[in-house]
Amino acid sequence: MTLPEVLEITEIESKILNMMYSGLDDATIARRLNMGYRTVQRRVQGLMLRVGATGRVALGARAQELGLLEIG
Repeated sequence: MTLPEVLEITEIESKILNMMYSGLDDATIARRLNMGYRTVQRRVQGLMLRVGATGRVALGARAQELGLLEIG
């Protein structure tokens, strides 16, 4: 299945999604990726908008449905 352009995600977005899905908070993700806390928050909010998720849990579920996570 090919994703519509709106759902194509960058490598950083993929890392954020996977870390978030594994239970890490924004501050921890920011430290691990050497980026600002607010930057992570903005990226998460942007992803939520793009997939139509109303919260972080919904974002994780939707990302899993769309095959955006690297879970095994």
